[in-house]
Amino acid sequence: MLNNDKSTNTTTNGDARNVRPHHSFFSDWIGVAPFFIFTLFFIVLPSVGLVSRAFQDNAGNFTLQNFANLFTREILSSYWISIRISFTTAVAGGLLGFLMAYAITVGKLPAGGRSVILTFSGVASNFAGVPLAFAFVATMGRTGMITVLLKNVFHINIYNMGFNLYSFLGLSLTYTFFQFPLMILVITPALDGLKTDWREAAENLGASQGTYLRKVMLPILTPSILGGMILLFGNSFGAYATAYSLTGGFLNLITIMVGAQIKGDVLYNPGLGYALAVGMVIVMLIMMIFYYLLRQRSERWLRK
Repeated sequence: MLNNDKSTNTTTNGDARNVRPHHSFFSDWIGVAPFFIFTLFFIVLPSVGLVSRAFQDNAGNFTLQNFANLFTREILSSYWISIRISFTTAVAGGLLGFLMAYAITVGKLPAGGRSVILTFSGVASNFAGVPLAFAFVATMGRTGMITVLLKNVFHINIYNMGFNLYSFLGLSLTYTFFQFPLMILVITPALDGLKTDWREAAENLGASQGTYLRKVMLPILTPSILGGMILLFGNSFGAYATAYSLTGGFLNLITIMVGAQIKGDVLYNPGLGYALAVGMVIVMLIMMIFYYLLRQRSERWLRK
């Protein structure tokens, strides 16, 4: 009888553990409801409005002329210079961010350096717009601190040597300031996901540090690195306030042209501005598709 009671109790306890609490539809979805509401009002509806207005002229009539104007020389030039700056800063910021992330994860940097760099990255990756433009003007402008220091102490005038903060090079340098901290935040989890078993197996087979980096680590991390650079590309491609504050519109970026068409006094054509924005969305969607595919491949490696 005692054994039967124990068997009954064990069965009862096992059944109790397998019974899942009942959740109503309301309790299951109430937690994610704010996300869907936010998505509806701030992504879906504005996107629908953006596309619909891109097919309207100034009188509100249907037209395809706005999209036909996208292939004019001036607009194609705007897209091209934005793509060039985005690509340049994505590569520069991606490589610099990867090297710094490698130093604080796999490298021999002191433990305290990791928290300092990650804290700085969290702040610097969001430091953009007018404050960032002012900081670079005060630092590397014609009368900036570094410019004056190089001129007075080392007798080097960087502006006479061809440097100009308000040019393609200067804007790329400014963008890189918030690009590489973002890359640090993106690539650090991938570096942390590298398993010590892979390194130990490579060393047991006689592989040197360089061989391990070249044939094991980099092939695994390449999708994450490229995916991070694509994310940096999108981050730079949509930037507006920093470029406008720094160059005053002298560089014909596509974001500046969108603003000029929508709220400008001379180039006022909202329909064309919305069409330009739709073109930007298409470019971003293409880049995000590549980013998603690369992240999927990287995650498969890190799950093994």
